[in-house]
Amino acid sequence: MSVALQCERLTAGYAGVPAVRDLSLSINEGEVVALLGPNGAGKTTTLLTLSGVLKPMAGEVSVCGATVRGGRPHLAARAGVAFVPDDRSLFYGLSVRQNLRLAVPRRDAEGTLKQVLDYFPALGEILDRRAGLLSGGEQQMLAVGRAMAMRPKVLMVDEMSLGLAPLIVQRMLPVVRRIASETGTAVLLVEQHVDLALDVADRALVLDRGHVVISGQATELREDRDLLAASYMGELAYDRLESEAEQPAGAGGGRSDA
Repeated sequence: MSVALQCERLTAGYAGVPAVRDLSLSINEGEVVALLGPNGAGKTTTLLTLSGVLKPMAGEVSVCGATVRGGRPHLAARAGVAFVPDDRSLFYGLSVRQNLRLAVPRRDAEGTLKQVLDYFPALGEILDRRAGLLSGGEQQMLAVGRAMAMRPKVLMVDEMSLGLAPLIVQRMLPVVRRIASETGTAVLLVEQHVDLALDVADRALVLDRGHVVISGQATELREDRDLLAASYMGELAYDRLESEAEQPAGAGGGRSDA
């Protein structure tokens, strides 16, 4: 399985102050990785940097083996990165159809639109409705659908559930799993509904104060209730990291640092 997205010793932040430090991760084609952690842990900063919006202070980002220069989101998009921010960033005065057409490749507009509507059939009934008149769930479908219309190699979604009812989230997150499995798109998902995120993810990382403190297979981490608490209360994850670091070599296990 090929690596779609990789970063090495990435440090990023704002006004010279790091919010993420020495972060290394890789995501394979068709894999879903959940990025968890408390508010202020550096999750959104990570996505902004990997998508080229922020220029890293140190480290490198590559997509399918090609280095992507930081601070150049259009170059990241050309390399195959699609980013759905937490505010969705739709053109609210344009219709659903028009929003999608902005991202659909001209060479196969009809085929791409058909694929998007296959994942989100509800959009087919509101193609001529302005994005600003849609419900929160419909807007999120449109935001993810527009990103998929770009046929990305890497899809990043920041807080898909923000402002949505839990029932809507339960319906939408499995679509992300299906997209990854059927198209081979690598997905990096930031999500506050930890249990739901782990249900669709292959692996998960927990950030605390800009560092990866816990990582592992989603199936294993889903059973770790301490992890779920740590994703909202970073002190638990940090204490766990320090405790395991004090163990003799070979003791404990199950944690890996990036």
